[in-house]
Amino acid sequence: MAPTHDDTPRFPVSVAAELAGMHPQTLRQYDRLGLVSPGRTRGRGRRYSLRDIAALREVQRLSHDEGVNLAGIKRILELELQVERLQRQVDFLRSFVEPGRRVFTADRSGDVVAHRPGATPRRPAQIESGRAPVVLWRPAGRG
Repeated sequence: MAPTHDDTPRFPVSVAAELAGMHPQTLRQYDRLGLVSPGRTRGRGRRYSLRDIAALREVQRLSHDEGVNLAGIKRILELELQVERLQRQVDFLRSFVEPGRRVFTADRSGDVVAHRPGATPRRPAQIESGRAPVVLWRPAGRG
């Protein structure tokens, strides 16, 4: 059996409601309010992922344990998603500056260009023709 991803929509409302400890109508209302937006089948039926169920549990916790209203919960969830996106971007950018993981080339105008680790940079025509100097830089202690 293939591994499933946390975002794979697979649970119908009844199962998701049971897993989240909620009434199915509550899940439908949260969908209408935009708190948790499940995937849809071709027939427009809702399908919830493991991530959706975790979000439903968090909505319930914030509402019951912390006393946060639904508008506040929606904002909190939006901010958490934004933090996740920004963290992925930071991780991506950090990969360019970690020692031993930097790959730089010069473009045709002479500007320095950083490349993703493992990516093969395109070679400008000047380098291919042997008319441009190539400098290899290695961090100290990397041989």
